[in-house]
Amino acid sequence: MTTTKPKKGDLLIAEPSIIGDVSFNRSIVLLTDYNAEGAIGFILNKPLNYTISDLIPELDASFKVYNGGPVEQDNLYFIHKRPDLIPNSVEISLGIYWGGDFTIVADLIAENKITTNDIKFFLGYSGWDSNQLETELKSNAWVVTKNTYKKDIIEKSYETFWKEKMVELGGDYSIWSNAPENPSYN
Repeated sequence: MTTTKPKKGDLLIAEPSIIGDVSFNRSIVLLTDYNAEGAIGFILNKPLNYTISDLIPELDASFKVYNGGPVEQDNLYFIHKRPDLIPNSVEISLGIYWGGDFTIVADLIAENKITTNDIKFFLGYSGWDSNQLETELKSNAWVVTKNTYKKDIIEKSYETFWKEKMVELGGDYSIWSNAPENPSYN
């Protein structure tokens, strides 16, 4: 289930021990890039209280916007599975793409040619400098798993995603799946 060395397209599952970390507590991060210089990813299961039309009023659409991570939170990013419609996209892996021509994305949204099952928006991203992620992995902050959902990960429900991954990991992790987000509330 877990791998020791992450790669582009893998998932980082926050260990239950990351309690109190506002950005990463119970997070699932899709790694969009991983190399000697560092890693970049987006938190998939932390929705913000915004829709795309709150950020871009010209777009009359209710696409949720997620907290992608603590870096550059004033920038909008997106992943999608429609490279056939969105030029200049970069493949992450398994049919998931990052970025592309946002003007065309706005047109596709206005024309109802893409849906929330096709694209996911983020404010900010998660970033690690060279060896920083490896250090966090050695300190057991994350579990690395393959993305078994492939491009359908965009449609995955954020509400139960972390809990499902804890159950899937089994053993002691399954106990954490039912623990309150803040154990002091128990």
